[in-house]
Amino acid sequence: MDAQSFLAATLVAHIGFAIFVTIHAHMTGRDADKWPFVTLAFGLAGIAAYFFYDETTDSGRL
Repeated sequence: MDAQSFLAATLVAHIGFAIFVTIHAHMTGRDADKWPFVTLAFGLAGIAAYFFYDETTDSGRL
């Protein structure tokens, strides 16, 4: 696979992942906040962060 094809496939995948995060947040009533943008930039890492990042702990701090 040449570099241009790889970059195009990566761009399409990241856009699809960001759309998935946005739709999932809307369907579950969850606030998407910054996660579609993070997912657009970082792909699967953004999806993992969206699902596993918890903004608060017991003390209310990060």
